[in-house]
Amino acid sequence: MTPIFVPKDRKSLFRQFLGGMYDAVVITDPNGHILEINPRAKEFFGYEEEELVDRPVSLLVPGLAAAVVQRIRCGLEADRHIIVDANGRAKDGAKFACEIAVSVIDLADPDDLVFTIRNIERRRKVRDMLRAKENAFRLAREALFVCDASGTFTYVNPAFCEMFGFAAEEEAREHAFAELMPDEPLPANFRKALAGEKTTVDIVSEVEDSDASEEIVVTLAPNMVGRKVRGVVGSIVRSE
Repeated sequence: MTPIFVPKDRKSLFRQFLGGMYDAVVITDPNGHILEINPRAKEFFGYEEEELVDRPVSLLVPGLAAAVVQRIRCGLEADRHIIVDANGRAKDGAKFACEIAVSVIDLADPDDLVFTIRNIERRRKVRDMLRAKENAFRLAREALFVCDASGTFTYVNPAFCEMFGFAAEEEAREHAFAELMPDEPLPANFRKALAGEKTTVDIVSEVEDSDASEEIVVTLAPNMVGRKVRGVVGSIVRSE
C-alpha cells in the first residue's frame, strides 16, 4: 500500500482541493486522532475544526473505535482504500447513515489516515421506502401488474399469478396484456393509459370451468418516469 504523498509546497493547494470537495473529509494521525477537517465535514457534523483537533474520529463516527481503526490500518497494508458503512453522529446528537472510504495520506506522518465520508441517509431512506412498497405490492390482495409500452408484462404480484394461473412471475412475463385481456374496452383503455389517461371499468368475467360469472374492476394508468410514459400499471379487483 502506497500512501498519497503531498509535497510541502503543495499542501496549500491540497487544502484548497479539500475545501471544494462534495464529501466530508477527516484527516487523522495513525491512531485515529483528528488532525484537520474540510468545510463539508463542518456542515455534516456541526463542529468547528478547533473543537475536533486531537479528538478521536469515533466522536464523529462511533463505530470507528480505536480497535477498529487499527484493523483498518492493517487492512490498508494490502489495499489502497477500504470502504466502511457506518452511522455518523453530529454535534447535536443527530445520526445519519454514511459510507466512508479510508486511505493513507503522507501529510504530517506517512501513516496518517484520510476518511472520506459521504452522507447516504437520503439514499437509505429511498431504499427503505422502495422495500416497503415492494412488500405492499407483493402482499396486496388485488392483482397488480406493470407492462412496458408494447404490452408485455414486466412485473406482477402473487395475486396476479394466482388469478391467471401462473406458477411464477417469470411465466407471466412471457405474455402480453392483449393475450390475457383481449376484449374491449380493455385494449382501448390500455392505449388511453399509454396516452396519459387513467381509466376504470367494471367487467363481467366468466369463471373458468363453471357456468358462473364474476364482476371485476380493472384500473389502468400510465407508468410515468419523469414526464414520460414508459408503460402501463394496473390493478384487477374482484367486486365483493
